[in-house]
Amino acid sequence: MRIALDAMGGDNAPYEIVWGGAFAAAQTADSIILVGDEPQIKNAFLTRHPTLRPTPNVTELLQSGKLKIVHTDESIAMDDAPAAAVRRKKNCSINVCMRMVKENEADAAVSAGNSGAMAASALFILGRIKGVSRPAIATVMPTANADRPLLLLDAGANTDCHYEWLREFATMGEAYSRLVLGPQKPEVGLMSIGTEDCKGNELTKRAFALLRHYAPTLNFKGNVEGHDVFEGNIDVIVCDGFVGNVILKTSESAAHAIGGWLKRIIMSKFIYKLAALILKPALRQFKRHMDPEVFGGAPLLGVNGNVIITHGSSSARAIAYACKAGSRAAEHNVAREIETNIAALPPAPTEEELEATQRANECSEK
Repeated sequence: MRIALDAMGGDNAPYEIVWGGAFAAAQTADSIILVGDEPQIKNAFLTRHPTLRPTPNVTELLQSGKLKIVHTDESIAMDDAPAAAVRRKKNCSINVCMRMVKENEADAAVSAGNSGAMAASALFILGRIKGVSRPAIATVMPTANADRPLLLLDAGANTDCHYEWLREFATMGEAYSRLVLGPQKPEVGLMSIGTEDCKGNELTKRAFALLRHYAPTLNFKGNVEGHDVFEGNIDVIVCDGFVGNVILKTSESAAHAIGGWLKRIIMSKFIYKLAALILKPALRQFKRHMDPEVFGGAPLLGVNGNVIITHGSSSARAIAYACKAGSRAAEHNVAREIETNIAALPPAPTEEELEATQRANECSEK
């Protein structure tokens, strides 16, 4: 697969980005196209990366064509207004990546840059899949079951949602989970404040009725709660972007806090240090299991192409995994599968029909 990588996007660009692209090119069958300011890209390669093993042979990769550079001298900063910057900077690295996907010069676009600009560019240049009201950012999260990661969407693209959009999110998330993450029949849950059918606000109650009665091909398991996120008993959780982003940011903060607390406790007493030395292999395995970098960024689902948005502070290793995620999405043609599944959804009910269906789910609130 051919991956267009925004070399100028992210807090650590271009150094970590271009080395991550080189590592992906060296370790996989994919071709990586670095899009950005060519002098800066080449200058970043002059300093050998301290952690990548084995260190990619950049000269060899460039000569073989596994690694390419497409020059553009425009880029979007992390604090730029997304839509305005995308319109004003026609040849910014993000736009060039998107045009390469649209014109079939690349199979996927990857960026650690301004996520709002990435979403805006994808909408303007690639367009929405037919039948999709709003694209959604889906993020993959670790769970207690190492073989069953969770796909959470929307993770921040749409803070205010219509209940019909949540049915579309569920359909898109199910397709990505099945094709890329592995489960043959992904179980889908709706984030709420209780597992009872009637629990939630007006948005989730109406979305529940839609998912239960107007999405026959989904393996819908009903409402889930916050503690289900890491249990490993569900494959896809659907929510609006406000809730999803709060879950994501809180989870990231909790992971960092727990790591810091554990380190301080271990360093506080000699006996704890000794115990940690004995447990070092187990602690290392735990760290690998919880490492967010290995999940390869967040796919933007609902646009006509494969787009991966990864964290602004991504390391070279995280960028390599993001390129791999883009490759998997392209390999399985996720966008076309989503289009097929969205088209197969039953027509949305009228307000009266949905209210009648919703009343059938009523229960005594406690």
